[in-house]
Amino acid sequence: MISDTPTLLDAAHAAVSADPENEAARLRFYERLADGELLLLLSREARSGDEAGILDPRIFDLEEGPVVLVFDREDRLADFAGGVVPYAALPGRVVAGLLRGQGIGLGVNLGVAPSSMLLPPEAMDWLAETLDGGPEEAEAVPESFVAPSAPEALVAALDAKLAKAGGLAEAALLVGVRYRGGRAGHMLAFLGAAEGAEPALARAAREALVFSGIEAGEMDVVFLNPGEGVLPALARVALRFDLPLPEAPPRAASGAPAPAAPGMDPARPPKLR
Repeated sequence: MISDTPTLLDAAHAAVSADPENEAARLRFYERLADGELLLLLSREARSGDEAGILDPRIFDLEEGPVVLVFDREDRLADFAGGVVPYAALPGRVVAGLLRGQGIGLGVNLGVAPSSMLLPPEAMDWLAETLDGGPEEAEAVPESFVAPSAPEALVAALDAKLAKAGGLAEAALLVGVRYRGGRAGHMLAFLGAAEGAEPALARAAREALVFSGIEAGEMDVVFLNPGEGVLPALARVALRFDLPLPEAPPRAASGAPAPAAPGMDPARPPKLR
């Protein structure tokens, strides 16, 4: 039975449909697509053994060109396929990376949801390149901190991103900052970041800035340990984001950690056949 409850992707698509020229709405749709879990229709079950992580997506040759299909709910996939079919559950950002440079478009919820649409290969290339960009390292000496004056779109984007970063840090503080030499801007300070989590947190902050739609926006990211001397000055004026506690990893029946699904281990990204 197909649920008629709209999904987050439906809502983001509806916002774009209502105002096609609204760039901020388009960016929010692509952010939702990248952050959500998508069910990629396969021609056969994902491989195991020596070929683990190699996916065989079912490719449809349409007038617009070849496309692979994804759905944001299992009932929508089953409705399209008419029954149980092999699929891989992947973050949208992983799907975009798989399709980058392949000349293959993406069909989203085709024929089974309000968010039914076709995205051309160029859109997937753009999304993958946008997500691939990394922050630049720089050195500067802060002289003073003030309450942040960041646009609401950026605050909302940070709130959504950091809500999904459970266990990577204890909290984040957003402040206005003035540096030696006169440069002013905003700083996001992560407190108590887990070992090795800095790149993921910096990437999440960058994506929040990019997908908020703020033109020529800048935001510096720093990592601080609880108890550092600068924290009282930050805390007095900062907007604080408390990150959720980490979720316990799923475990197999034997009690051992369950094997990661294709695409969930950054060290072993899936590949297309």
